[in-house]
Amino acid sequence: MPVLFIGHGSPMNVILRNRFTDSLKRAGRELPRPKAIMVVSAHWLTEGTHVTCTEKTPTIHDFYGFPEELYELDYPCPGSPQFARHVAESVKKIKVRCSDNWGLDHASWSILKHIYPDADIPVFEMSLDYSFNEWHPKPMRYHYGLAAELAGLRTRGVLIIGSGNIVHNLGLIDFRNIDAEPFAWAVRFDEKVRDALVSGDHEGLMNYQDMDATAPLAVPTPDHYLPMIYAIALQEKGEPLTFIHEGFQHGSVSMRCFRIG
Repeated sequence: MPVLFIGHGSPMNVILRNRFTDSLKRAGRELPRPKAIMVVSAHWLTEGTHVTCTEKTPTIHDFYGFPEELYELDYPCPGSPQFARHVAESVKKIKVRCSDNWGLDHASWSILKHIYPDADIPVFEMSLDYSFNEWHPKPMRYHYGLAAELAGLRTRGVLIIGSGNIVHNLGLIDFRNIDAEPFAWAVRFDEKVRDALVSGDHEGLMNYQDMDATAPLAVPTPDHYLPMIYAIALQEKGEPLTFIHEGFQHGSVSMRCFRIG
């Protein structure tokens, strides 16, 4: 199976039609049908790494202050406890734990509603280990190494999606205008990442703080950047990477999306 990274942006995209949501619908038509989907979510931050091992995956409305219409939406897909438990048992470098107290947050269901609107494919999530050691988060290389152990899922028919945003600065966001002109620093960092993705410079992407002086503005916290690291860790040597969407929303959020394979 291919691997996707999706810059999911605002929950509002689930009810909008724009270039971004059109690109997700197009991707759904072009992708081979998976046996299951695993989403590495920027919105499930935990102590240690967890996967959802439940038969049902409740829709989590993990956002505030949006139109009531969004809170009424549901994505009633089944869970995939078999594949989730396989992840928990097959990863050797760390302990991956099964969880029964999570479902699908908007990093998952807001994009899957466009990619697979019938909600008929089993889905499970993987959390991001956001624990801190001496006030520092786990290094990018830790996550890259963990993600590389997931490669066997691809041969078993599982579509792996990293869902976050390469540039994600909510402190400077223009909430009122989804089509706001992107900040120059946001465009510059996004282009640096694009060039590194094209050249296969995984080391540079892991050391993003050294990539450009704009990095502190573009990635003020690593939570939304990390799902992209999981995606590139699954890229085999010589495997093609293609961009399925490029652009910005609200001035400070990159909506760049890509497909590997």
